[in-house]
Amino acid sequence: MKNLVALLLGLVASGAAVAQAPPPPPACTAPEHRAFDFWIGDWNVHGPQGRLAGTNSIKREIGGCVLHERYETGRGYSGESFNIYDAPNKVWHQTWVDSGGLLLQLEGGLRDGRMVLEGSTLGADGKTTRHRITWTPNADGSVRQFWESATGGDDWKVAFDGKYTRR
Repeated sequence: MKNLVALLLGLVASGAAVAQAPPPPPACTAPEHRAFDFWIGDWNVHGPQGRLAGTNSIKREIGGCVLHERYETGRGYSGESFNIYDAPNKVWHQTWVDSGGLLLQLEGGLRDGRMVLEGSTLGADGKTTRHRITWTPNADGSVRQFWESATGGDDWKVAFDGKYTRR
């Protein structure tokens, strides 16, 4: 009986200690989790000739841990991405999917104030294409997205060069 009383008192005491413990800090609030915040917003996306390529909306979701992108051209093509900072591995990840059936998984991080993410896709012909996308915040509040691709070597070609301006 004494052992049971001692056990119950121990449980009550440990429960009181847990109840008094401060709450854990909010998830995803470290500066590394905010490195891509310059991309958050509602945007018009223009190609290199200034022509409207589409609209994009990037919002912080899922407890503030994920940047969710929704891209739309208004001409039948659309895509979405999920972006998250992987704190244990100290790397950013992006998973992009689109209406053409593309799955593109990228990873990387902040380099000299720019977000640089890289990954690869396998084509129907069995060839691997490497992708490197760089987002650069500009002094006027716009963002440049520069997407390069290379198949079979280091011959990088521009896949897309866009300027994001706030709507």
